[in-house]
Amino acid sequence: MLQGTRSALSMPDELTPEHFARVAALVRHVAGIDLRPGKEGLVRSRLAGRMRALAVSSFDEYLDRVERDASGAELVQMLDVITTNKTSFFREAEHFRFLQDEILPALGRRPGGLRIWSAGCSSGEEPYTTAIVLRESLPEPQFAAARILATDLSTRVLARAREATYPEELLSDVPPHLVRRHFVTVPGGERLVRVADATRAGVRFARLNLMSSWPMQGPFDLILCRNVMIYFDKATQERLVDRFAALLAPGGHLFVGHSESLTGLQHGLQYVQPAVYRK
Repeated sequence: MLQGTRSALSMPDELTPEHFARVAALVRHVAGIDLRPGKEGLVRSRLAGRMRALAVSSFDEYLDRVERDASGAELVQMLDVITTNKTSFFREAEHFRFLQDEILPALGRRPGGLRIWSAGCSSGEEPYTTAIVLRESLPEPQFAAARILATDLSTRVLARAREATYPEELLSDVPPHLVRRHFVTVPGGERLVRVADATRAGVRFARLNLMSSWPMQGPFDLILCRNVMIYFDKATQERLVDRFAALLAPGGHLFVGHSESLTGLQHGLQYVQPAVYRK
């Protein structure tokens, strides 16, 4: 009897077009993410684990629960498992070379601390990479005054980011001298490393839905929103870029992913090089 129950709950029932449409409508309304046809298998597999945890085998029952939860807690859980959070240290390294060679030499001499926003920071590799570049490039007083805001929709990846602890193999693309300076080994024999306290001191994490209101005032010298807008339709991308531009300081830069482009969007930013724009 119990064995049969476990088997019944091992995978949910079939995801019908109506179920997929309900999921897509929820995700679009709350997060602006455009779940297009063809993602049905991904949605079913991503939600299966959450439904098993709740002992729910029916998509109707699960979606009713999401929609009726006045607290929004289960909706947050659903978004957490559906959204993709692929990242790595020094991903799209051209951006970090541009930051080091072009942006920081000018901004580093300016009075006051740098302000940088990593929008869609995932599990923290992007803001910590940014902190590494700043610490390597700036005199200690300027680095100490710099502030990096890192935000993401997913509570799950933000928890990992705050821990700042990663498997050692994730540093394979980081030069050894940077590993020695910016990471410490976690005792216990599990081959884990943690970002050094001095490197992550100026990084602050917060949950933020890019489709909602933004509490921060700006201005920012640099905003990184990389490989995030590919999930939005063109109208949403345009609104988002306008909001980023409004928070950029004059001469500030926006980095988007190398698979993304602002071509075809109405915006007031100046193209600098692929995936780099300036206000």
